[in-house]
Amino acid sequence: MYFLWYILIGLVAGWLANLIMKGSGSGLILNIIVGIIGGVLGGWLLSLFGIVAVGTIGSLLTALIGAIILLWIVSLITRRSDRKR
Repeated sequence: MYFLWYILIGLVAGWLANLIMKGSGSGLILNIIVGIIGGVLGGWLLSLFGIVAVGTIGSLLTALIGAIILLWIVSLITRRSDRKR
């Protein structure tokens, strides 16, 4: 049951991060993947500062922060590869 909850939180976090970063629309599966990876990345980054997410809202905010950072890093990499062409 928790697996479905993580997917739902990942979907919402990926979708919100895509809206915040002004993405072109990634689709359901990619939003879930970005949100889940963002949750792991956000949890790791926040743990470096001694912050622990508690509850559903804390998990969603952690995943959202991580997803935004992930999309930002991806945009930096894709801009560099576009410049080389």
